[in-house]
Amino acid sequence: MSTPERLFVSYHLWSLVAPARGQERWHCHMRRGFIKARQHEPRVKALLANATPPQRIGLLAQKGVYEFHHNRHLLTRSDGVEQVAKLLKLSNSAVQVQQRVLQILKKYYEAPLLLGKRILQLTRGDEGFPKPILIEEKNYSFRLYAAMDCVFIESDAQTLHIVDFKTGKSNFDKRQALVYLLAASYLYPGREAVASFYNLEMRQESELIQLKNNELEALKVDLVKIAQKHQSDIQRYQESSQNFNEIFPPNPGHHCRFCPFQSICDFANTGTPNTGEIKLAHGKTIKTP
Repeated sequence: MSTPERLFVSYHLWSLVAPARGQERWHCHMRRGFIKARQHEPRVKALLANATPPQRIGLLAQKGVYEFHHNRHLLTRSDGVEQVAKLLKLSNSAVQVQQRVLQILKKYYEAPLLLGKRILQLTRGDEGFPKPILIEEKNYSFRLYAAMDCVFIESDAQTLHIVDFKTGKSNFDKRQALVYLLAASYLYPGREAVASFYNLEMRQESELIQLKNNELEALKVDLVKIAQKHQSDIQRYQESSQNFNEIFPPNPGHHCRFCPFQSICDFANTGTPNTGEIKLAHGKTIKTP
């Protein structure tokens, strides 16, 4: 069995282990297997290195917000959007990405969410893994990874506000905000904190999300279960890699066309999800675990 010190968790891992509410029919554990168990294989590594257009748009949008506030004079210059686009080297991106990001930059320039805020943290989005937070309790310990886009102090000069920037049409996943609130309780002890999402394309703000102390404690218990589940699966795979599709069962269907691993997955687009059967590439049908 794994030792508590080896356990780790993040929102990303949580989303790979368990689907968001309402997304159960599209959730595929095999995707987690590729990302977390087979990430060092050459073909998998190559696919992970290629950002999809939506991922590229999200990253450039985050960098754009950073550049506007790192170079605050650009928010008042008539050519501010064009200057940020140059800093992002946007012309090197695909036309679709350029067009979407330019619209995002224009919308933010017109209504900068963070203007006048006392910003404590604003990331570019490409800094890599943040330093883990070690959470130690009587019966367990684990490392928490939480890469927060932005943290600022509210007008009351006391409350921390964590904002996660979004692009596209994806629904907000409250679990991400919960992880950030837990991280903030360790990074900024004694501070009241709230979290929210902001869609840069739609200028849409979510409701404010808060957690009471007892809810934070319950969240830690839930997260350690996620970490234990994942670590157990990884160990099983390391002991018997031939059982990959049993340890990380597939859930094929039309959603496979959005999966970065469809080109190397034997189950992609070969069956209907949740039928109890999967049709393999070579024509044989098997029962799902």
